[in-house]
Amino acid sequence: MSLADTKTRKAVVAGLMAAGCLFSAGSALAQAIVVRSTGPSAAEYPQGRKLPANATVTLRAGDRLTVLDKAGTRVLSGPGSFALNGAINRDETAGSALASLTVRTPGARVRTGAVRGAPLAASTAEANAPDSVWYVDVSKGGTFCVADPTALVLWRPNRASEGAGKLLSADGSMADVAWKAGSALKLWPVASVPVVDGQSYTFSNPVGPTVNIRLKLLASVPSEDMAVASVFADNGCNAQLDVIANSAAPQASGG
Repeated sequence: MSLADTKTRKAVVAGLMAAGCLFSAGSALAQAIVVRSTGPSAAEYPQGRKLPANATVTLRAGDRLTVLDKAGTRVLSGPGSFALNGAINRDETAGSALASLTVRTPGARVRTGAVRGAPLAASTAEANAPDSVWYVDVSKGGTFCVADPTALVLWRPNRASEGAGKLLSADGSMADVAWKAGSALKLWPVASVPVVDGQSYTFSNPVGPTVNIRLKLLASVPSEDMAVASVFADNGCNAQLDVIANSAAPQASGG
């Protein structure tokens, strides 16, 4: 074999290896994540489970599986089998809702005073879930991934009247938290109760149950919705996966 042939062969092999790496990386990204799961098959498809590209899920009667893949977020209802191949076009409204949930803009709104007392809107209706994955829901608690510890926000579902509660850290530090009528958001009192990676906290108030909160600080935050959900799944931040699930567009039952 000539020197030229040897060089050509090496170049071809290198090209194939590079293509293989790209294919593997693409395959790793092209997966689905279970963001909510109820029904008889919930143990088989638990919240946070990652499914390989082009996976087929088989659901039984009474199953409702909310998944996020490259096609968007949607609800699958059993009985039936579903191919998660990304072929279903994302609903534009649902896609916009998901993008709004994951964008990291809450800190800017907080610093302008929206959380320090001024109501965000005239509406006093009770909401079912936060409108950002980066808010800590004090009505449910759970494990929360934190993008910016200096702009962490506490969220309450009912903004109709004034509200108050107490935030207590496992290290003994505590702070009183108060909302004005019409406001759902409040900055985490970092000066009194530091935001610490892996730390556990409790939040109590006179009108609801005491909830447990655990914080996981993120070194970096990806820009893609799918990658954000993957980070939540890896860190057990299921409360935030629940918020993503709320943006899902329903899908017809399988056959």
